[in-house]
Amino acid sequence: MTHLHTSGAVTGTGDRSRPRAALPALCATQITSWGIVYYAFPVLNPQITAATGWSTTATTAAFSGALLISALTGIPIGRIIDRRGPRAVMTTGSVLGVVAVLAIAFAPNLIAFTAAWLLAGLAIAATFYQPAFAALTRWWGEDRVRALTIVTLAGGLASTAFAPLTATLAEHLSWRSTYAVLAVILALVTIPAHALALRGPWPSAPAPPSRQATNSGSVTRSRPFLMLATALTLNSFAMYAVVIALVPLLIARGASPTAAAWALGLGGLGQTLGRTLYATLARRTGVTTRAVALIGLGGITTAGFAMVSGPFPLLMGITIAAGIVRGNLTLLQATAVTDRWGTTHYGRLSGLLAAPATIASALAPFAGAALAGPLGGYPRLFIVLALASVAAALFVAGGTPSRSQHGADGTSTSP
Repeated sequence: MTHLHTSGAVTGTGDRSRPRAALPALCATQITSWGIVYYAFPVLNPQITAATGWSTTATTAAFSGALLISALTGIPIGRIIDRRGPRAVMTTGSVLGVVAVLAIAFAPNLIAFTAAWLLAGLAIAATFYQPAFAALTRWWGEDRVRALTIVTLAGGLASTAFAPLTATLAEHLSWRSTYAVLAVILALVTIPAHALALRGPWPSAPAPPSRQATNSGSVTRSRPFLMLATALTLNSFAMYAVVIALVPLLIARGASPTAAAWALGLGGLGQTLGRTLYATLARRTGVTTRAVALIGLGGITTAGFAMVSGPFPLLMGITIAAGIVRGNLTLLQATAVTDRWGTTHYGRLSGLLAAPATIASALAPFAGAALAGPLGGYPRLFIVLALASVAAALFVAGGTPSRSQHGADGTSTSP
């Protein structure tokens, strides 16, 4: 891949190499990829189990397997993007995604269904937020927060767009035909967008100012990195367990299933709103203060669900507040590496941070359901999840590098 050697490329600002179509293309592909590969499954799963006789546990395990595969393969994919750029990776991932969705649609048995989801996991690693974040971070340089915010705003609309579309298709088609139609949409949007819009030259990585920062291995073995990885893992577990357990909690509080679903949807809108606030928050707070505050606020909203039994409008308000916090937490993780260690090894370091967090998010639905019974119900489960967020906030307080480990682009890491 051709590298630029202009000052913009060296500093990582990417002004001259930045492909103009990359940002709108990534917005479109994130909405489509998340909407079809991720959000269509919870909508279609009841129909899948009813039509096939496969258990919900088995089909959900296949879906979780995809998330586990994405966590494990995200690290080498991040290394490839660091060296060569996102175009080949994301285009190949789009093709694999289409093949995987078609394989899911026509799986003759549970083994084939599971294998198709494992292939989808590889597509997830190559097309979802992590590769998009790596591309935007290198191309947009110091303006990366704005670009990351725009793409995550678009990604937040994936469930809003594709959950109703999937449900509408499923009313008229079988689950297999629905997935086949969605695969066509995925192919038409993501393959040409990634192949054509990500053609800009890949800027050279910015040169680190110190030998210590040059070696990404020294970062990954450092106490700040390990503390941050632990914090993000605990936070991901708590956050995804809350999302999955929210509907049964609200039903236990007396809400109808329809009302609980609307509450979950409003949480998604809150998430989109939260992402519009992150740039301002990033300008006015230090990296550690921001991380501790957001993770702590997530714990407070989780505790609110546990302690407040009604009225329902108040629970809706807590749901929106929790969504606002979640929206900020997505961008917090997207900028965690650059805020502390710069952009030189962003793909690899972000992949290593995301891997345990993704595994935790994959296990969270099972663990939450398993713990709810022994703990005596969902309110007590939410208390445990709130404590997990508190622990995450304490860990992230130790995730600030020393001055000798400042980012390659000179990013301050003072609290």
